[in-house]
Amino acid sequence: MAELDIALLANILQEAAATEILPRFRNLGAEDIRVKTEAIDLVTEADEAAERRIMARLAEAMPDALFIGEEGVAADPSLLDKLADADLAVVIDPIDGTFNFASGLPLFGVMASVVAKGETVAGVIYDPMGNDWLIAERGSGAWFCGADGSQTEATLAPPMPLDQMVGIANASYIPVEHRRTMLTNLAEVRLFTTYRCAAHEYRAFSGGHFHFLMYHKLMPWDHLAGALICEEAGAHVRRLDGSVYKPGQVEGGLLIAPDESSWQELRRKIFTF
Repeated sequence: MAELDIALLANILQEAAATEILPRFRNLGAEDIRVKTEAIDLVTEADEAAERRIMARLAEAMPDALFIGEEGVAADPSLLDKLADADLAVVIDPIDGTFNFASGLPLFGVMASVVAKGETVAGVIYDPMGNDWLIAERGSGAWFCGADGSQTEATLAPPMPLDQMVGIANASYIPVEHRRTMLTNLAEVRLFTTYRCAAHEYRAFSGGHFHFLMYHKLMPWDHLAGALICEEAGAHVRRLDGSVYKPGQVEGGLLIAPDESSWQELRRKIFTF
């Protein structure tokens, strides 16, 4: 993409992790962690410092772009309204999996997506602990990229019968009556879980370890990069009503499966709400 070298974006995320995130991992004081909306929705000094650094570096590379960060939107929710119509925007999640990070669990990531005229055109998921990336540009496939320059194409799990499927189902924001139905239906699959970190859930799916991902709340910093990566890897990616997931949409749920047939079966038999 002409507006930004994807390698530069990947390196900016790596730099922010090295300077602002990893030095604070398991070194946060009580004053460095705050509750945002509820006890499991946290922000730390590392989130805010990393977002500031990423935004400053991106402003040098893309001075005309709109920058939307999770913590920036917490301060100014109106930023979200500008995403769908922006000529060029970069969406940042400085630490995905903040609850894990604040708990000292090494399961967190840094994510960025690039949106051009209402379409996600690039996505990057960086794993600070493994020092590697999962990257996609629209039309170019999805790739695991190592710090040594190695590249491996993302490979999905083959379709499986429903009773052998393993996947992610995040019920956190589903109304309780629908949650009961979904959790009962999930007894039909082999295993479901949540990492409380979309970055690693998308990585696991794109590495062939899961057969489905389901999310209800669709904040763009959590899902734009991962949804594009899964699509470029060959997955069937749709909102629960069957429509294409687009930047700016924060409701309607998201279901991802290796193929359309698996998607339809999961939607019909499991995610019926």
